[in-house]
Amino acid sequence: MEASVAGAGTGPGIPTANEPAGPGFTLGPPVRRSPLRGQLPTLAVISAGGALGASARYGAALLWPTAHGAFPWTTLLVNAVGCAVIGVFMVVVTEGLSAHHLVRPFFGTGVLGGFTTFSTYAVDAQHLLTGSQIGTALVYLAGTAVAALVSVWAAAALTRRVISWRRGR
Repeated sequence: MEASVAGAGTGPGIPTANEPAGPGFTLGPPVRRSPLRGQLPTLAVISAGGALGASARYGAALLWPTAHGAFPWTTLLVNAVGCAVIGVFMVVVTEGLSAHHLVRPFFGTGVLGGFTTFSTYAVDAQHLLTGSQIGTALVYLAGTAVAALVSVWAAAALTRRVISWRRGR
C-alpha cells in the first residue's frame, strides 16, 4: 500500500492549503487588515465632535473671560453644564431612544468631551495655588468636582422621570 503525496500527506477528508475547510473558512495565508479599518468612522466622528465641543468651550471663555487671579467661574460652569448634558444624553441613548451607533462617540465622547475641560480645571487650580490663593483653590477644586457630580446625577434622574412620565401618558 502506497501513500498518496497529492494531498501533502494530509489524509482523506482533511483540506489542504487554499481548499475550503468549512463555511466561510479557507486555509491559507492570513488576510491582513488594518487595525483602524473598522474604527475610522468612529475616530472621524469623535474628532469632528471634539472640534465642535472645544470650539463651544473656547467661545464661552471668550464671552466670559476670567481675570488673572479671579475665581474661574466660566470653567466651573462649563464643566457643570457639560456634565448635566452628559447625564441627559446617556439616559436618553441608553433608556429612551435607539440611536445610530456613531451618535454616542460623536456627541458623548467628541462634543461633550471637547466641551468639558478638566485639564483647564487643573491649570486654573494650579494658578490659584501659585498665586497664594490656597483657600480659593481648594474651594474651586472641591466645588467643581461636587458641581460636576451633582449635575450629572440630577440631570440623569430628571431625565429618567421625564421618560417615565412620557411613557405613562
